[in-house]
Amino acid sequence: MKVSTIEVIIKKALICRLGLSDGENPYIVPLSFGYKDKTLYFHSAATGKKIDIIRKNPRVCFEIDINSEIIKAEDACKWDIRYQSVIGYGKAVLLQNTDEKREALKIIMSQYSDRTHHFIEKKVQKAAVIKVEIEEMTGRQSGLG
Repeated sequence: MKVSTIEVIIKKALICRLGLSDGENPYIVPLSFGYKDKTLYFHSAATGKKIDIIRKNPRVCFEIDINSEIIKAEDACKWDIRYQSVIGYGKAVLLQNTDEKREALKIIMSQYSDRTHHFIEKKVQKAAVIKVEIEEMTGRQSGLG
């Protein structure tokens, strides 16, 4: 799938599932996100399981999907699902600089709204903002004609 098509899928999505590795146990968390220039951004509380795992192992996988719909048929073996999805890999970095965090939060908000948003300085400083530069991604679709 072309990068331009993959980016259309990403821009239409509401949720990104971030896959982390905690030793032998995988951990997947659905998150609101922003996307710009082959980079994903997420916000989070400053403490918690996700942050702890990223500090130990910053390698991540992500999954995004849109337009999911069951295609029913009389024959159970002919049921299908329609979807478009993106899977990719990268390395998570916890942003420290307040200006970088603020810009990332603007990118996240632009995923969901065309409005201009302003952020309270104290809240920006307290928030964890995760940046994932995408190293590799691929897209798939099924049942769309």
